[in-house]
This record gives sequence, structure tokens and C-alpha cells, in this order.
Amino acid sequence: MTFTLTSDDIRDGDILPDAQVKALGDTSPQLSWSGAPEGTKSFAVTCYDPDAPTGSGFWHWTVANIPADVTELAAGAGAVGGANLPQGAVQGRTDYGEAGFGGAAPPPGHGPHRYIFTVFAVDTDRLDVTPDNSGAVFGFNLHFHTLAKASITATYENTGG
Repeated sequence: MTFTLTSDDIRDGDILPDAQVKALGDTSPQLSWSGAPEGTKSFAVTCYDPDAPTGSGFWHWTVANIPADVTELAAGAGAVGGANLPQGAVQGRTDYGEAGFGGAAPPPGHGPHRYIFTVFAVDTDRLDVTPDNSGAVFGFNLHFHTLAKASITATYENTGG
């Protein structure tokens, strides 16, 4: 069985829709996954831009402690405050400074950026993370507890001046 990630809103290799752009919609996409490996006790989701001119990329979304029986997040699940997430799930602080999804916003003229949405199958019910933790802290915890992961990468370029 293969761990897979699909979305009604974004497609691997395509341009990120306006709904996922900070200035246009700022809404987390619908995500569905299947084929998690045996031993999966929870899931985590991240959205990361490795092309941001920061030296360390840019975290647009981090969510952990999604119960193992959940296999989908609806569009908008990443709203600030977490009210649209499954019970027990926790969003971390993005590089925008708040816990919740933050859409694409590359600098004008910087070229296309990749937005990597990843779902992680996790070997523990709960990662030791809080809404105050950065993407780096979520990533550190995931490094030690990931059984499998699946990703969709979309691009976006701000051509404005």
C-alpha cells in the first residue's frame, strides 16, 4: 500500500490557486490522504516554501496531533484559532507569526516559489508541540516520529511590482 496525498484544490506541479495566495484568498486547501502505514497513531501537515529569500525557507502552515482516524482536512481547516481542525490537533506558529495557515506571498519579481504541502504519518498519538512553536520545532519532532510522508508541490510567482 502506498501513502498518497490528493486535493480538490491543488495539483502537484500546477500553479497555486488564488484561494491559497495570502492577498487573494488566504485559505488552506482541502487535503485527503490514504494508505498510511501500520503503526500510524496520528498525522501532521505542513506547508513550506524552500525558495523564500530567508536562508531557511518559510513555514506557511504546521499542524500536528491529527487523530489517526482522520484522513481529510476541509478547505479552510487552517483558519487562525484552529476551530476548523479535528479535536486535539494543534497548529504551530508560521513565519507570519501566528498559528494558522498563511498563503503564498513571495516578493514581487523574485521568480516562482514552490509550496510543498506534506502529510506525515506519525508513530505517536501526540507530538510535544504547541501553538507557539515554529516550523523548525515541528520539523524537529517530525524527524524522529515520521513513518511515511506524501507531498503535493505547487508553484506561485508574484509578477507584480
